[in-house]
Amino acid sequence: TWNHILLIDSNSPLMEQLNFFHDHTLLIITLITILVGYNMLSLLTNSFINRFLLHGQLIEIIWTILPAIILLFIAFPSLRLLYLLDETNKPSLTLKSIGHQWYWSYEYSDFKNIEFDSYMIPSAELNEGDFRLLDVDNRIVLPNHTQIRLIATATDVIHSWTVPSLGVKIDATPGRLNQTNFYMNRSGLFFGQCS
Repeated sequence: TWNHILLIDSNSPLMEQLNFFHDHTLLIITLITILVGYNMLSLLTNSFINRFLLHGQLIEIIWTILPAIILLFIAFPSLRLLYLLDETNKPSLTLKSIGHQWYWSYEYSDFKNIEFDSYMIPSAELNEGDFRLLDVDNRIVLPNHTQIRLIATATDVIHSWTVPSLGVKIDATPGRLNQTNFYMNRSGLFFGQCS
């Protein structure tokens, strides 16, 4: 709705970590913006002169080292998250997702050989309360509190399988299998789009 200005509510531990990293980085950027804005405003409004203004090695050392330290405060949590997102640990269920031009095909091959296609519902056939360009005729049903592996590929062009509330985005490329994993905290209806 109109009042949602932050990220979507998380449904997985990885998305919670992504939200925390977003807030952490946003705080650092806000502090930098306030500091630089204050310095620019004070330079415009003061009339101080200093004959040693052209020779300031100490301040040059400070404004070279301080941004490097600030970048470390952003880089280390970012690298930690990248490794967490790429880690796959003993999935209980595997879902194979195949992207086509206007629909997705899904295969549950762990227990029974279940295959189905999922088409987007046309705007003329939507019911009251359905979401335009998001609702499909056959939805994926997945268990919560279970480690799920997603294998994505495509048949024609590059697609992207995305569910923002799970923190999952994976490219489906023809002739290549890409793999990711996710873990759902709660049950519900979660939408994604090819992005």
